[in-house]
Amino acid sequence: MDLVTLGLLAGLALVDSTSIGTLVLPLVLLTAPRVDVRRYLVFLGTVGGFYALVGIGLVLGADAAVRLLAEVGDLTWLRWVELVVGGVLLTAGLVGDLVLARVRRWRAPRGAVGGAVGGAVAGEPAATPRRTASWRSRLVGPGASYRVVVGVGLAAALVEVASMLPFLGAVGIITAADLPLAASVGVVVAYALVMVAPALLLLAGRLALGSRVEGPLARFSGWLERVTSGASWWVFAVVGLLLVGDASRALGLG
Repeated sequence: MDLVTLGLLAGLALVDSTSIGTLVLPLVLLTAPRVDVRRYLVFLGTVGGFYALVGIGLVLGADAAVRLLAEVGDLTWLRWVELVVGGVLLTAGLVGDLVLARVRRWRAPRGAVGGAVGGAVAGEPAATPRRTASWRSRLVGPGASYRVVVGVGLAAALVEVASMLPFLGAVGIITAADLPLAASVGVVVAYALVMVAPALLLLAGRLALGSRVEGPLARFSGWLERVTSGASWWVFAVVGLLLVGDASRALGLG
């Protein structure tokens, strides 16, 4: 695995680092009047460990399937699949918001267009804000034991894992790299560490600057929650671009 591919995986991991489980909820813990460092690290360890275990399982399963298919022919088609999937995601990221707005405008009754365009994404769970608020109250409430922190971390990771395109794209890239077993596991663990690295940096800043950063962190948390609960088409575009670049390089097209 060359430096370009490692940089690609690092980029995908940083996109993943902005999710609810890896940044929004950690910010909730950081904006509390008193930061419990051990509880914070337990939460991040739970989320990061969950993704590492899921990633290892997916890579091992996909690697076994690829090796089985390799016995019957060339696997160049796998790179073409990556190229097509990346192109679809890139296109969706660039024009998806516009297309969705036009569909809403066409389907909405007269007089309700503004509300439809400004509403939640079609197919997005309506309970997402309430669920996040529930997790927040459990993390900073009086009953926020270590067991509760671990439970919230697992719940957030379980809800998000199937929809985290960068994570699933990274699994595909690691599988296509045809690494030895130990190297594949090591790359997945490193990916999970990069995912939680921004939250660790924010913890260091919070401990160093104290209450002076409570206001900025609270505003950043509110903005990030609004972004992650809306139409994050930029995630599609970034992941699509990275996958297209990786596949094009492997196929000698770029």
